[in-house]
This record gives sequence, structure tokens and C-alpha cells, in this order.
Amino acid sequence: MLRDDQIIIKPHITEKTTNLRESQNKYVFIVHKNANKIMIKNAIKKIFNIMPLDVNVINIKGKGKRVRYKYGFTSSFKKAVVTLKKGDKIAIFEGA
Repeated sequence: MLRDDQIIIKPHITEKTTNLRESQNKYVFIVHKNANKIMIKNAIKKIFNIMPLDVNVINIKGKGKRVRYKYGFTSSFKKAVVTLKKGDKIAIFEGA
């Protein structure tokens, strides 16, 4: 069984996720591969003291890359998009 601090690995911050956060109040995290929606929702609730409205999960496959003569793949990961109520915020995204 995973602990709450093991489920959420880190926030995923890109231009697209920043626009999602500002326009639709959705926050994106990279999560543990074995975590499901219920586990992610409970972890957000315990760590940030905020009740999420919805959690969507996406599995991202690693992309094929080549460095000179060697072929390989980038790491695959699981991403969670967490929707919050209007007015709720998560402090780590706000720079506090």
C-alpha cells in the first residue's frame, strides 16, 4: 500500500498546465504508476487540505530517442489532472 507522500511525486509545470490552472482551476501532478483516482484524491485532500471535485488520470508512454548510434526511450509516467472548486488554490503552484 502506498503512503500519501509516495503517491504524488511532483507538480507538472508547463505552459499548457499553467493555462489550465489559470483558466479552468485544474492542477497537474506526476503521480506513482500504481496510484488510482481514489488514492490520488485522498492524497490531495490530506497533503493540501483541499477537496478536489474531479481527478483525471493519463498514462504517458516514453518516446523513442536516438543519441548517435544508440536507440532508447524516455521515461514513461502517469499524470493526474485535479479539478478544484472555484476559489480554491494549491500554494506550491502559486510560488508560496
